[in-house]
Amino acid sequence: MLVAVTRYHLEMTSREQLKPGSPPPRPVEMEKIGPGSASSARSIFGRVGSPHYWLARKKMSRAEWESHLSRPEIHAWLIRVDDDVVGMVELRSDRGGDVEMITFGLVPEFVGRGFGGEALTLATELAWDARHPQGAPVHCVWLHTNSLDHPHAKPNYERRGFSVFRTEHVQREIPD
Repeated sequence: MLVAVTRYHLEMTSREQLKPGSPPPRPVEMEKIGPGSASSARSIFGRVGSPHYWLARKKMSRAEWESHLSRPEIHAWLIRVDDDVVGMVELRSDRGGDVEMITFGLVPEFVGRGFGGEALTLATELAWDARHPQGAPVHCVWLHTNSLDHPHAKPNYERRGFSVFRTEHVQREIPD
C-alpha cells in the first residue's frame, strides 16, 4: 500500500543545546556493542522498528549485521533497564564532524513508560563523543524521523534540543 509520509530532518549544532530528559523510573544504561552482538542488534532493531515500518534492514543476515557493526564509523549500543534490553541507538560518524543518529528507539513494551527522554539524552551525549577515527571533532548531530514513527518521537527530539532543518513529503510503500 502506498502512503503519504512526512520526513523530518533534525539537528543539534552544539552540545550545549542538549536539554536532559526527566529522570526515568529506573536507571537507563547503554551497553556498547560490536560485531559479536550482531544477533542481538538484529533482533532489537526488528522489535523497535516493526511498529513503524523500518523495512530497510529487515532482510539483512547476521553476517551483514556483523559487517555493518565492524565499520569504524558505526557506533552502537543496546539500551538497558535492569536486566532488560529495551532499545537501541546506532550512530554513524563522518570525517567532516557530522554524526547521524541512524537508529534510536525503544521496544514497544517500554514506550510511554518514562524512559525515552533519558535514553535519548544518553544517546545524544554518546553522539557528541562519537568522533570518526580519522575525522574532525563533532560539530553537528542529526537524525531523521517521519510520520510513521511513534507520535512522541519528534516531540522528544525537539524537547532534547534538536531542531527541524528540512521537511520532505514522500510516498512510501508499506505492507498491508
